[in-house]
Amino acid sequence: MRKIDIEKQININATVEQVWQVFSDFKAYTEWSPTILFLTAAPQQGESTTVLLQQPDGKKMTMHPKVLQLVEMKELRWRGRLLLPGLFDGEHYFILKPLPNGTTLFIQGEHFDGLLVPLLRKMILGPTQRGFEAFNQALKRKVEEQVTMSL
Repeated sequence: MRKIDIEKQININATVEQVWQVFSDFKAYTEWSPTILFLTAAPQQGESTTVLLQQPDGKKMTMHPKVLQLVEMKELRWRGRLLLPGLFDGEHYFILKPLPNGTTLFIQGEHFDGLLVPLLRKMILGPTQRGFEAFNQALKRKVEEQVTMSL
């Protein structure tokens, strides 16, 4: 199997605008994010950026994904590759969906494809998936903490 998809969702007790305000403040990730440690620049659609990631097992990696989609208060999507196309490609996405009760469904996922996917299956379904959960939980805490402080 050369393809694996993972996705994690979390309900955040805040509006999409409040979630986007924290999510899109990429320079502040160093203060709260356990997995996305650093972006060299705010993502711009069609451009590449540099991202420093840390898995829950402690492994760090630097990626240079190309931003495929950036729609304010809705979605950020990028594609990263290991060396050559078709070897190990990942299309990572973050989606914000407003819910009728004024809260936000935050979705983070990735479509993995390539020759190395079967060899990296354990990492994808283990530390990578746990990293998505950790980021989502940390974002929820940060946003809800800011909402509470502004009341």
